[in-house]
Amino acid sequence: MPGGCSIRALWIINNLDGVIFSRRFPVVERQWRAACKTENESSNEDPVKYTALPVLPNDSEIAAAFMERKKSQGSTRGYGIRVTQSAQGSDSWVDDPIMRHIISLRIGAEEEGESYLLWPLVLHVRGPYCVLALPLIEPRHLKVYSRLCCRSDCGNAVGVDESISSLLLDLPSITGAFMVALAIGDIITGDMVDPEVVVSVSPSVGGLLDSLTGSIGISGISSRAKPVAAPVASATPSSTAAIGAVASDAPKIGSRPLDKDALRNFISSAMPFGTPLDLNYSNIFAIKANGFSSSDVPPTDLKQPAWKPYLYKGKQRILFTVHETVHAAMYDRDDISDTISIAGQINCRAELEGLPDVSLPLTGLSKAHVEVLSFHPCAQVPEHGVDKHAIMFSPPLGNFVLVRYQANCAFGPPVMGFYQLSMVSEDEGAFLFKLRIMEGYKSPLAMEFCNVTMPFPRRRVVSFEGTPSVGAVSTTEHSVEWKIIPSGRGLTRSIEATFPGTVRFAPWQIQRVPSSKSGSGNMSDGDSDVEAESANNMVNVEEFLMEKMSKNLPPVDLEEPFCWQAYNYAKVSFKITGASLSAMSIDPKSVSIYPAVKAPVELSTQVTSGDYILWNTLGKCPSAATA
Repeated sequence: MPGGCSIRALWIINNLDGVIFSRRFPVVERQWRAACKTENESSNEDPVKYTALPVLPNDSEIAAAFMERKKSQGSTRGYGIRVTQSAQGSDSWVDDPIMRHIISLRIGAEEEGESYLLWPLVLHVRGPYCVLALPLIEPRHLKVYSRLCCRSDCGNAVGVDESISSLLLDLPSITGAFMVALAIGDIITGDMVDPEVVVSVSPSVGGLLDSLTGSIGISGISSRAKPVAAPVASATPSSTAAIGAVASDAPKIGSRPLDKDALRNFISSAMPFGTPLDLNYSNIFAIKANGFSSSDVPPTDLKQPAWKPYLYKGKQRILFTVHETVHAAMYDRDDISDTISIAGQINCRAELEGLPDVSLPLTGLSKAHVEVLSFHPCAQVPEHGVDKHAIMFSPPLGNFVLVRYQANCAFGPPVMGFYQLSMVSEDEGAFLFKLRIMEGYKSPLAMEFCNVTMPFPRRRVVSFEGTPSVGAVSTTEHSVEWKIIPSGRGLTRSIEATFPGTVRFAPWQIQRVPSSKSGSGNMSDGDSDVEAESANNMVNVEEFLMEKMSKNLPPVDLEEPFCWQAYNYAKVSFKITGASLSAMSIDPKSVSIYPAVKAPVELSTQVTSGDYILWNTLGKCPSAATA
């Protein structure tokens, strides 16, 4: 069986648990049946025919099985881990959170002895829709999963031969199925956005050509035969930079009933016969809208890749943007270490004529302590070094993500310090911030803005008192926001910021979720009878978990009366420009193009905050156990 990715079938289910779109690929299905036949002939024990479905189920069977699974698993995604309500043979029995995203369906009635297992189904929830993608695997993998669903032990024990992690690592088609599901989810909701590339303002080809190609995120491609005019996407560039990713003017499918014709056209072009080739909707839409012309024919000695359906004509240049997101948990405690990590990507836009190859060294890997590094399918990595990777790629059309990585912060935390909050009465809390911002940072690093928000989801803010040493403060009904550095006023040096004050809330009211809605009680042994009775009424596992956490809280505790799941914290948001915080970089002077051409190389960087949390040092806080 081929080691690539092929899709057996696709289903789209709406919020009424009905299949509104499905697509089967007979070519791939014949491969599956042939593999099952070979497996049955070579195996005398546990033949796959007793587990695998001989033919794909129809839409009504899929809808019924999906609805039954949702009912038994508590929600669309299910528990993910083994709980009291889990039944042997279910996804949650495997006891791994990945089973919230890779699910199985039981087709047929088990009491009649005609129950078949359909796995692995990649589940992608997007808006009101659930996308199910069934990739092609080998029957032996299905056998392994069947055994995992029935074993007595929980989780993946050390030394166990079979585990869900090792099984999925042996199935690259799972990754391809996720990419297919994500692409279809973007199409049915009309949310197709190109990666952001910050570019300098310069005149382009102009005219009708820009109106055709700029509106779909592609500028400067060659002329078309019989062009079709499309609305020009309006843009308001600043004096220094403009965003290269332009809003797509492709049909906004999510704003009206599902456009099945558009979806069929995309599937036929992007993954003919069930094998994904090009899942870029901008390319598919451009081909459908503009067609091809004779001027797009590449040289006879070069093969035009699927990810570049048009050849660029115009002013040549290459643009790179290093975009990093900083995640941190700051505790300011002796018993818990602060954690900080960076998720980054290098976005690229290569406006080059013909089909050139671009090569460059990726530097800073050792200083960044890169943990995960992945590349676009168009890239090759011929040289691996301790601190340098040589990358060669044939660039696609438009904006694309060349590299994704996870790394450590090469500098200190951009915002560090502590947040303290204690309740002095039922309806009043005293808080204190003491922060150091950009400590140890030097030019060209600059912080464009920095905000700190204290959320109070279970209390309504009435008023607050206090004056920060820098910045301004505003309140909403359930939060207090401290704008340390207003947007547009960059910070290039280290500063200290303090903010003592008090916040008052509306009178406390105990609100409990009715057991008939949330469905289940405490998970202790003494409540097993209550659980069995309420499990049938459970609507959503998220509500069940929230109820469980709320019931474990004291009824009116002056220390922790308001925050969801007994935790209170402050969230920091910021943006930094000038350089990456991981030390990952590209030297524009080291970028080479073959065949040689004079094309300027521009590099920009921006760092934004993700989940950057300051936990209350006087309260409870979650932390990950160290190995």
